[in-house]
Amino acid sequence: MKHWYVVHTQTGYETRVKHSLENRIKETHQESLFSQVLIPTEEVSEFKGRQKKVVKKKLFPGYVLIEMELNDRSLYLVKSIPGISNFIGLKNKPLSLQKKEIDSILKQLKKGKEKPKLKTTFQKGDGVRVKEGALANFMGTVEEIDEEKGKLKVSVSMFGRTTPLELQYWQVQKI
Repeated sequence: MKHWYVVHTQTGYETRVKHSLENRIKETHQESLFSQVLIPTEEVSEFKGRQKKVVKKKLFPGYVLIEMELNDRSLYLVKSIPGISNFIGLKNKPLSLQKKEIDSILKQLKKGKEKPKLKTTFQKGDGVRVKEGALANFMGTVEEIDEEKGKLKVSVSMFGRTTPLELQYWQVQKI
């Protein structure tokens, strides 16, 4: 019976490990022992200047998920791949993920593909400086964050009064 296992890899080598493992599985004709090799990622929208970019971000950097039947042959094959440190588990015994854990991860991956998440470094109460526009260089405080639209509601003090502004992420800088 196949279960999901997690292997620890060198950070940044996840993709190389995945391809090496998939190739070794094919070369040794052990496809019946393995179902999937997965690097959980999500699409994240980032603002670079005024440009909105969608990038893939690893959910668990340094880890690769493998759906496999655990036996001596499959264990040896996985451990022989360069870049894999070890299985996650107790001592030398790999522990499989529980069904609810893997279901949650797969659900998160499916949700992430449907609509990219907007990467934000802002939190309510953060101090910000307006970078451009008529109110450039004014200081304010983040009151609300609209991640779907990539907008912030910022309160700035003008002429002794607090004024709410709605600004795009790229129009402000954290201070």
